[in-house]
Amino acid sequence: MSAARIWLAGEADAAHVTRLLRGFRDWWGYASPPDDALARGVERLLGDENTDFLLGAADGATSPAGVCALRYRYGVWLDGIDCCLEDLFVEESARGSGLGAQLVQAAIERARERGSRRMELDVNDANEPARRLYERFGFSSHVPELGADNRFMRLRL
Repeated sequence: MSAARIWLAGEADAAHVTRLLRGFRDWWGYASPPDDALARGVERLLGDENTDFLLGAADGATSPAGVCALRYRYGVWLDGIDCCLEDLFVEESARGSGLGAQLVQAAIERARERGSRRMELDVNDANEPARRLYERFGFSSHVPELGADNRFMRLRL
C-alpha cells in the first residue's frame, strides 16, 4: 500500500468534495440530490463546525480520488462526542490502492483529535468490500455488553 496524501478539506476544496460526492451518488445509481443542491449542501457543511470532510489523493496524484464525511454530536450515553462516518467514497481508478483504508485510518485519528468517544457508521450489506474494510478496523454490529446485534434503522420524514 503506497502512502496517500490525506487532508482536511477547506472551503477552497468545495469543488473536489462536490465532485467526489457526485461520483458516490452516481455509483449508487441515484438521481438526487441534483448537482446544484449537492454543491449547496457541501458549501453549507464546509462551514459547519460539526462536520469534517477528508480528502485523499493516491501517491503522487494532485487531484483527490477519495472523500470521507464525518459528522459530530454530543452523545449522552458516553458523556462525550460521537462521530458518524457518514460517507466514504473512492473513485474506481484508485480502488485497490489502499486509499480507502488510509481514509478510514485518518477518519479515526481525526475523530480522536476532536475528542470523540465513539465512531458509528452504516454500511449497505450489498457493499461487501466496504463492510470488510470497516471490519478490518474493528467496526462491528455486535455490541457484547448489550448481548444483541445492533442495526441502524431509519424513518424518512
